[in-house]
Amino acid sequence: MSESTFLLIAEPSHQGKRVDAVLASEMEEQSRSGIQKLIEEGLVSINGKKAAKNDKLKSGDEVSVTVPPPKMLDVLPEDIPLSFVYEDAYLLVVNKPKGMVVHPAAGNPDHTLVNALLFHCGDSLSGINGVIRPGIVHRIDKDTSGLLIVAKTDEAHRGLAEQIQVHSFLREYEAVVYGRVKEDDFTINLPIGRSKTDRQKMCVTYENAKPAVTHVHVIGRYEQFTHVRCRLETGRTHQIRVHLSYMGHPLAGDARYGPKKVIEKLHGQCLHAKTIGFVHPITNEQLFFDSELPAYFTSFLAGLS
Repeated sequence: MSESTFLLIAEPSHQGKRVDAVLASEMEEQSRSGIQKLIEEGLVSINGKKAAKNDKLKSGDEVSVTVPPPKMLDVLPEDIPLSFVYEDAYLLVVNKPKGMVVHPAAGNPDHTLVNALLFHCGDSLSGINGVIRPGIVHRIDKDTSGLLIVAKTDEAHRGLAEQIQVHSFLREYEAVVYGRVKEDDFTINLPIGRSKTDRQKMCVTYENAKPAVTHVHVIGRYEQFTHVRCRLETGRTHQIRVHLSYMGHPLAGDARYGPKKVIEKLHGQCLHAKTIGFVHPITNEQLFFDSELPAYFTSFLAGLS
């Protein structure tokens, strides 16, 4: 496949609107985040000059977009059992187990959720944003268990990504954190960016950071731990782990953001993506899915009682 070019002459209805928003609405094969990536790579121009994502259009502006060919993934299908909560022709919801990596990367080239999805779905997975990376609309960490939505078509992928971007996509997690959290309900509104001292970690920072909002509700308190529910308003990398650690309540079992002495029997952070809710991007049906807490989580809670 070769690169392609998309041309747009801004209409009066585009006047004053951001170029990334207009292009996302006009280019069916691209999401807004995909457009922003193209802009960052210098592949979008307005009247011959490279565009910025927050540039606003005027009627008559000539917008050119160079779309690179999709990169083929060197990923093989693997017959790995998965727990499906929902599936139709456009999307599916899977209950990912703790310890499974979502997407192949250095150090984890196989045995991932994507390998399993390729076996289950074959070619019926979305491949937008310039990379044929099957269906993954949002991710959860390797050692986080729980619900994950996967798009089978590009149209479904775009619709789901837009819901996440405007914060209308419900994502609720349950976690066990160190210490007795005092407030019953509170919101953490602190920006998150990559750590300067450890590139594998994220941190609360105001430098090169993105807004991050987590709503926290206490479910139960124990002598040295608290069981909480976290609702994501944004979806930054490691958001819940970073926010709660910053507040002095790191997640039990979290080797990266918690105490040096790790609770090894948890095999990673005690965090489960329990609930998701969204509007079906094709049928407009309101969907809501809730999963049971896995055995590692309930066993740990039982030991605290």
